[in-house]
Amino acid sequence: MTVDISIIIPCYNESDNVIPLVKALHTVLHDRQWEVIFVDDNSPDGTIHVVRKLAAHDQHVRGLLRIGRRGLSSAVIEGILSSSAPLIAVMDGDLQHDETCLPIMIEALMKNTCDIIVASRHIEGGNSTGLANKWRHFLSLQGIRIAKKLGAPVNDPMSGFFAARRDWFEPIAPALRGRGFKILMETLLAAPKPIRVMETPMVFRERLHGESKLGPYVMIEFILMVIENTLKKVWLCFTKNKHSSQ
Repeated sequence: MTVDISIIIPCYNESDNVIPLVKALHTVLHDRQWEVIFVDDNSPDGTIHVVRKLAAHDQHVRGLLRIGRRGLSSAVIEGILSSSAPLIAVMDGDLQHDETCLPIMIEALMKNTCDIIVASRHIEGGNSTGLANKWRHFLSLQGIRIAKKLGAPVNDPMSGFFAARRDWFEPIAPALRGRGFKILMETLLAAPKPIRVMETPMVFRERLHGESKLGPYVMIEFILMVIENTLKKVWLCFTKNKHSSQ
């Protein structure tokens, strides 16, 4: 099946969300050629088995099982690189991302009005009510402030829901660390400038099944990514000033 867009879903213990998510995608993408690729890190709850059972009679569904590897960012990268579609989208498998944003995102990319489009909680029409946990809400806001200081050109660099052209993303992929959980932020920081960015409002929904993946290890990875990108900026400024003084 030839597809216009591949939707990459990195997942771990999301077995209860697979079927509702695929049904939602069928509803909003009924007039498109699409596929969804679930990249599962060998979930103990059997997520990949649900995906495979569904894929047996639904040509839109694919499963990619990873063994001995963990991490949202690396799962996203592998999922994107396994796709042959001209467009790719990345969204979570917990039903918190509003899939009705997808048609707008696809249209913007097909018209070539942007390189990447982000579903944002922090522009007019969007909100983050699904972040009911005060700790998660605090971490998200702090992450946004840090990302903007590093030069991320969007209002919601901590969003995990975005779409881009595959031929724009692939040259960036070798520069990505692939660790941690905020692949959008790392992509924006690593991409050649200027970046043509668009944002579309998203209402972030509450999680119905499973548990948040935001834990201490994830936050350590985020801090390491921030430090690494800060050091890169300092080094670039140093080398630039050194060359200009010679």
